[in-house]
Amino acid sequence: MSRSGQSRSRWIALVAVPLLFGSIAGVQTRIDSEVGSLSQQKDDLLLRSPSAIQKMSLGYDSLLADIYWTRAVQYYGGRFTTKGATFPLLWPLLDITTTLDPHLLIAYRFGAVFLSESGTAGAGRPDLAVELVKRGIAANPDEWRLNMDLGFLYYWRLKDYQSSASAYLDGSNKPNAPPWMKVMAARVAQKGGSLETSRMIWSEIYESNKDPKVREHALATLRGLKAAEDENALDQLANEYQKRFGRYPAAIGELRSAGLLAAIPVDPDGYPYVLLPDGKAALDPKSSVVIPEEIKSPPTPGHSSERGAH
Repeated sequence: MSRSGQSRSRWIALVAVPLLFGSIAGVQTRIDSEVGSLSQQKDDLLLRSPSAIQKMSLGYDSLLADIYWTRAVQYYGGRFTTKGATFPLLWPLLDITTTLDPHLLIAYRFGAVFLSESGTAGAGRPDLAVELVKRGIAANPDEWRLNMDLGFLYYWRLKDYQSSASAYLDGSNKPNAPPWMKVMAARVAQKGGSLETSRMIWSEIYESNKDPKVREHALATLRGLKAAEDENALDQLANEYQKRFGRYPAAIGELRSAGLLAAIPVDPDGYPYVLLPDGKAALDPKSSVVIPEEIKSPPTPGHSSERGAH
């Protein structure tokens, strides 16, 4: 290349790079302004066009993906647990992030969590979470952890146990996949939505994840699953008591007096369970243990029930 050609290339680079970062700053400003104004969220067509932003990146795709991922985390964090909050920009931000950098694994894994959580904890869109993780698997076919995430979404959020088992099984055949993936596939296929299977899955999430927030959430869920198992067992004993004496026990102590219990069981917080008038066991009001809503909700037709299946 001639000296004049080299000078022209340097000049183009000097002009293009500031323009790139200027456009990034402009997009960030748009996002920030939209966070405070729901009425403007539907009008930002640029934000929803990954291909257009990719053309604007001038080859800095990974850098721009990191910025968009950071903005997605900030957007989610700014609305997390806020009463009445919705997350209309979450999917567009994740869509752009993973289009710019298809190998940014954290965006698929944590983005799926943000999308699938319900209530004030997330967008309540497990369908989009599944779409995001499937996109990640297509772009990263040897990453078994994405199959683990997909199996979890099908199992816990959608109660589609056949698809969950298939996701775990596919992941078990990938390089470096742990043996428990194949065990989990068989377990889900055989037992469906049992509490024991749920506990196995959440135990693996707790053991295999280093993120403190994920581990904290997994531990809280495991505590709730233990309480649900205890309540199921007490429900069965209360039914047995009713068959013997023609009424439900007024307190758990009566189960012990009847020889149905060796000791008064306590929840993971250390509080004894209580019995309701219909014989159903419940947590003490002072307990901080929370039984997940996914267990309390009715099962999908054709699938086995969870809480209360005797």
